[in-house]
Amino acid sequence: MEYTQLGRTGLKVSRIVLGTMNFGGQTDEPDSHRIMDAALDAGVNFFDTADIYGTAEEKGLTEKVIGAWFARGGGRRDKVVLATKVYGNMSADGKAWHEQSWPNHDRLTALHIRRAAEASLRRLGTDRIDVYQFHHIDRATPFEEIWQAVDVLIRQGKILYAASSNFPGYKIAQANELAANRGMVGLVSEQCLYNLAERRAEADVIPAAREYGLGVIPWSPLHQGLLGGALRKERENTGSRTKVGRSAAGLADPAVRAKVQAYEDLLDKHGLEPGEVALAWLLTRPGVTGPIVGPRTTEQFTSALRAVELKLDPEVLAGLDEIFPGPGPAPEAFAW
Repeated sequence: MEYTQLGRTGLKVSRIVLGTMNFGGQTDEPDSHRIMDAALDAGVNFFDTADIYGTAEEKGLTEKVIGAWFARGGGRRDKVVLATKVYGNMSADGKAWHEQSWPNHDRLTALHIRRAAEASLRRLGTDRIDVYQFHHIDRATPFEEIWQAVDVLIRQGKILYAASSNFPGYKIAQANELAANRGMVGLVSEQCLYNLAERRAEADVIPAAREYGLGVIPWSPLHQGLLGGALRKERENTGSRTKVGRSAAGLADPAVRAKVQAYEDLLDKHGLEPGEVALAWLLTRPGVTGPIVGPRTTEQFTSALRAVELKLDPEVLAGLDEIFPGPGPAPEAFAW
C-alpha cells in the first residue's frame, strides 16, 4: 500500500480510503468485519463513515458495526485513522436528514456538534475521532460558533482534526480564515463528489482545497457504477448499481451513454478494467489524497486495491481527457 500525508498535516493515510456506507445495511456485520480485516491486511488504514449511515430504521448502525469490530482487539483501533461525519438529523422520528424534524437535532450548531460527537464515540466504542468531518455546509450557523465547539472537543481529546464534506470553495476559504484567526489548524481535508464523469470540483473546490492545504477525498469515484463497466454489465444483466441513481440517469442520456461507450472501448483496447482505471485516474490528480471505495463484498474491495498499483500510460490519460474533459482552470476557463 502507498501512503501520503493528509493535506498539510503530518498524518499518514493510505491512498485508498475504505468507505463503510454499506456496512450494517447492504452488507451484514460478519461480512463488514471481513472487509475491514482485509483492509488492514492490505495496509489500508483510513476508514470513513458517518453518524447517519445505517438503515432507515436505525441511523448510526454503521458506526455500531465498526465499534463491534474495534472491540475484537488485536490493535484494530490504533491501526486505523478513523473519520466520521456530523450534520444529519439523528432524532428518532424517522425523518431523513434533509427533512424538517425536531429542532437542534441536526446541522452544525455547537449544541448538535457536541451532542453528535459524544453519540458517535459511544457507538464506535472509542475515545477519539481522528478526523471529524462536517457533512454539509450550515448556512445558519456562523463559523465562530462551529470552531468554538470544535476547539472544546479537541481540547478534551475527543477529536484530533476537523474536515469538511460537500463544501464549495468559498466556504473552505471562509472556514480556514476564521480558524486561523483563532489560532486553530482549521479544515484538513475536503470530501467531495469527484470522478471522470463529474469534474466540476476542478473549477473551484479542488483549487481552494490545495490553496489552503486540504487533502481531497473523492466520493463516488465510479459515479455510482457508471464508470465501472456499466454498459458491459447492462449487456450481461449484472450490476444492480447501474440500474439506479446517477448511473441509471446517465445511461438514459444518449450523450452520456456515448461517452461511456467510448470509455469502455478505450479500456478494452488497452486490456484495462473500467473500475480500476477510474480509481487509478483519481490517484493521478493533483491534490487527491485517495478516493473512497465503498465495497459491498471482499471481492469488490480486492478489485479496488489493484488501482493503487495501476500506472496509466500517457495515451490512456489523453484518451480519458478527450472523452471526459474537465472544466479547465478557473477563472481562465470561463473568463478569458
